[in-house]
Amino acid sequence: MSRICIPESEYRERIAKAAKLVRDKGLDVMVVSSTESDYANARYFSGFWPLFERAGVAISATGEAALMVGPESAIFAKDFSKLDRIFVLREFRESADPAYPELHADTFADVFKAIGVTGKKIKIGLGSYVECTLPIYEGLKDSFPEAEISNCNDIMVDLRKIKSANELACIQEGFRIIEIATDEVIRNLKPGVTELQMVGIAQKVIYEEGAEYEGLPMYVFSEKSTSHAISRSSYRQINKGDIVQLNLSAKIDGYSPAIGLPVVMGKLDGERRKIVDFCLQAHNWTTEHIKAGVLASSIAKDFYQLFVDNGMKDNFVYGPCHGTGMIEVEAPWMETTSDYLLEENMTFQVDTFISGPTFGTRWEKGIAVTKDGCKSMTDYLKKGIIELDV
Repeated sequence: MSRICIPESEYRERIAKAAKLVRDKGLDVMVVSSTESDYANARYFSGFWPLFERAGVAISATGEAALMVGPESAIFAKDFSKLDRIFVLREFRESADPAYPELHADTFADVFKAIGVTGKKIKIGLGSYVECTLPIYEGLKDSFPEAEISNCNDIMVDLRKIKSANELACIQEGFRIIEIATDEVIRNLKPGVTELQMVGIAQKVIYEEGAEYEGLPMYVFSEKSTSHAISRSSYRQINKGDIVQLNLSAKIDGYSPAIGLPVVMGKLDGERRKIVDFCLQAHNWTTEHIKAGVLASSIAKDFYQLFVDNGMKDNFVYGPCHGTGMIEVEAPWMETTSDYLLEENMTFQVDTFISGPTFGTRWEKGIAVTKDGCKSMTDYLKKGIIELDV
């Protein structure tokens, strides 16, 4: 069975599309930067994912591209990169800030010359504005002190928001694996096990099934920690009566879907059941209102009003969706200020989260926008609230 992945031809198509957008914005070159944790933009063009160090890709308005890596990644990059031009720059070094006094490093001037960008008063766009570290920015200024440097994050959002058939296939394969991992975790949930032990079970499954890595730092929370929007699993032992929150993921050639749902160690009733039920209802409400041509903010505003109308305003944290793809949470978010229209083959995680003083709950799955609605990429949440006989 062949591995599901992005073909090399698609990397070339991405660079050509990016170059056109660079030209349209009147730029001479775009630079994207990536870290180990947020690797997406550099990997999107090169297939390379840095470890410890940073990485970047420079794309000229004429469609030439080069990969930039740190001092310890030259051979690593050569073995993994889809781009032939590879440069080693001190600016992409790791956070320990080594000096590498013996290194004869390349400069941004060397990189730009190789891809046909010359002159002094050039226009440089930063396609990864948040991931552009100070050393990278200073390196650009040192090489091109007269350059105009601007934020062009919108180019990367435009490129990545609509998924190709190959991208959708990677995401779908991730969901296949996550469903198996979720089943295995639930089979092993019992009083006395720890949150971290359950994460270990999920990790074993995803690698056995063909994932290259976790799509996000997977977590299993219980009771109080379920109220955390962002957190980490702990050594806490899971007890009878606990609400246990799962959020498991699998990365396939860089694509990182996730499934989130609560599992109850026994029966759920009273106010706790009311909150979990409402969260699932809000989740299903969102999927029913997504389709191409709808203004994103209109969904978000009505979603928030749903919380207000049901007395859940104080439990609202965010929602209802965020983009997903190479990073499990990527642009565009769907918020009350979002002024874009939904388009076919945009992919989102429908991420419905309620936080309270003693517990929280999250229902989460991936969908692809269609002309008349959306396609759920997993049916796992149709099982509803899972109550274990413990």
